[in-house]
Amino acid sequence: MIEIFYRKDGQIMVSQSETDFSAIPYDDIIWIDLFAPSGEEKRAVEHRLGTVIQNRAQAEEIEISSRFYETEKAIFANTSFLIPGPDEYNEETVSFILTDDILTTLRECPLKSFTDLQRRMLAFPKMYDSGHVAFLSILEQRIDLDADMVELVSKEITQYNKKVSLGEDISEEFLVDLNQLQDNTMLIRENIVDKQRVISSIIKSKKYPVEYHSKLNVLLKDISSLINHTNFSFERLEYLQNTVLGIISLDQNKIMKVFTLVSLMLMPPTLIASFFGMNVRFGWFGSAGWSWIIALVLMALSTVVIFAVFKKRNMF
Repeated sequence: MIEIFYRKDGQIMVSQSETDFSAIPYDDIIWIDLFAPSGEEKRAVEHRLGTVIQNRAQAEEIEISSRFYETEKAIFANTSFLIPGPDEYNEETVSFILTDDILTTLRECPLKSFTDLQRRMLAFPKMYDSGHVAFLSILEQRIDLDADMVELVSKEITQYNKKVSLGEDISEEFLVDLNQLQDNTMLIRENIVDKQRVISSIIKSKKYPVEYHSKLNVLLKDISSLINHTNFSFERLEYLQNTVLGIISLDQNKIMKVFTLVSLMLMPPTLIASFFGMNVRFGWFGSAGWSWIIALVLMALSTVVIFAVFKKRNMF
């Protein structure tokens, strides 16, 4: 699918056919959005812009040198957009190509940032006079969405912290959810840092207009604050995990203490029972019929003594 946003009579028009390129003046084109494009659509855009559009494998290249590069005619920038899911986040690679004053985007799935920009361009055409403005608008909208995700993670951490503070049962599912939240936080941070690298590279580029550098610097400051926030959230998660592990260790120690106490309490009775269980007749008790009663009394007395000693030392 292709959507061509261009100026006409003070308004912004939209065309969804690559065959309309011949009827649209080059200088009036603002944004070309390629959403899971066909081969014909890509070739038409390449012919119109006079540059080669990278394929998906090149766009997903992780080396920093491939995330941003320049040619004589264009600036290529690749970054990842996070898509929130029910349990985890998914990454979608988006390519930006800046040729003169035209922005070309390449993506494979619907994104809220692009949908919002399309609505704003049609509602406020005077605000978007070039592809550079559209590019900055997408980045600004995306950073706002990243900030919302960081805030959502912070609220989830607070909820987990309250559960621990209220002494709710910490199950295996709780630990799995906590670990997944930590993975999501790391993914958000990596995604934000990726945008920071791309914007920093664009500022250093001599092809990008200087008049937009101030806006890019503002975006960098917003990204820096988000990185600090994600670092703080990650520290809170580590502290919460340590607290949970400490509580589990205390519960295990209590259980082991009970088993140890029970074992110690049973040791003297076991010794006495073993002693009197020998096939030997004890004449010093007088009548042999009282032997088992005396053995029981001694066993009970030894148990009470051990229990009293542990109780006095607050070990039970």
